[in-house]
Parts: sequence; structure tokens; C-alpha cells
Amino acid sequence: MPSARTPGIANRLVCPTCGNDEEFFELANDVIQTSYYIQNSDGSFTYDSDTYQVNGEVQLFCGTCQEDLSYYHQRFKEMIF
Repeated sequence: MPSARTPGIANRLVCPTCGNDEEFFELANDVIQTSYYIQNSDGSFTYDSDTYQVNGEVQLFCGTCQEDLSYYHQRFKEMIF
């Protein structure tokens, strides 16, 4: 008699190298970051906000073994809520 398996999520991303399925990071190339600050009355500055413009490729990596998972990047972007 076959043993019962716990059902998994069909579209869960799993690193094929190390099996990590929790931690990932993106690396964006050729990024322009603009930071905005407000000057206080005493001459110091307080951070307000940032804007980013990505002009290059964005890659996806495994957060455990740093394997390049850019092949899965489109699916990754579709699953960000």
C-alpha cells in the first residue's frame, strides 16, 4: 500500500541545486537611485524617500547557495503579492 504524501504547492519555486524554497534575492543591474532629503532648521537632514529606475537586467538568485535562478524570474514576479 503506497504511503500518503503531503500535498505540495505545484508552483512553489525550489532551487534545483540546494533545495531552498524560502529565501531568494534579486540583483538589478544599471540602477539609478534618487534619494530625497529634507533639511531641518538646525542644518541637519532627514531622509524622506527613494525612487529607483532599473535600466539593466534583473536577475534572481537562491538566498542559500546563490545559484542563478533567472530562468524562473518571470514566474517569481508573477507570484509577488
